[in-house]
Amino acid sequence: MNSLKKRPLLFLSFAVFAIIGLSFMDGKMNGQSNVGLSIGDVAPDLNFPSPDGKNIKLSSLRGKVVLIDFWASWCQPCRVENPNVVRIYDKYHDKKLGNAKGFEVYSVSLDQEKNKWIDAIKKDNLKWEGHVSDLKFWKSEAARIYNISSIPYTVLIDENGVIIGKNLRGPALERALANLNK
Repeated sequence: MNSLKKRPLLFLSFAVFAIIGLSFMDGKMNGQSNVGLSIGDVAPDLNFPSPDGKNIKLSSLRGKVVLIDFWASWCQPCRVENPNVVRIYDKYHDKKLGNAKGFEVYSVSLDQEKNKWIDAIKKDNLKWEGHVSDLKFWKSEAARIYNISSIPYTVLIDENGVIIGKNLRGPALERALANLNK
């Protein structure tokens, strides 16, 4: 008798898990992706102030391949890498990359002093418009969202916002972009 009373509950549990599973599969079949930090996930959106105080959303760059570049004016390895990023930006900014309409950089600074951040942008000739920072140093909300524990750190996303590479610099970044046209 006890086992008969448990069967409806067991059946109900199975039905709930089946519905959840089918809903998950339906989302994947319809092209919806999970937001996350792994390759193949949709990158979490960011929306932070530029040097002039206007917020720039990462998702506003959809349609282009985007390098999310975590850096800071005080980070010497970041500053050494900046000429490579500028060179690659110049080379790929206006090129069609697969289905993408060009290449952009979304620079997230972990600075805490606005003047030093702006001076580094000018000095390193970081010519793209996507510069953002909440000026909170290692307590940056963007760094928390992306689980950043060291810089420089990059995330490459495709035209749909899907992560296609991580921590790519110099030749590795250039190869990844060149491979999008194959």
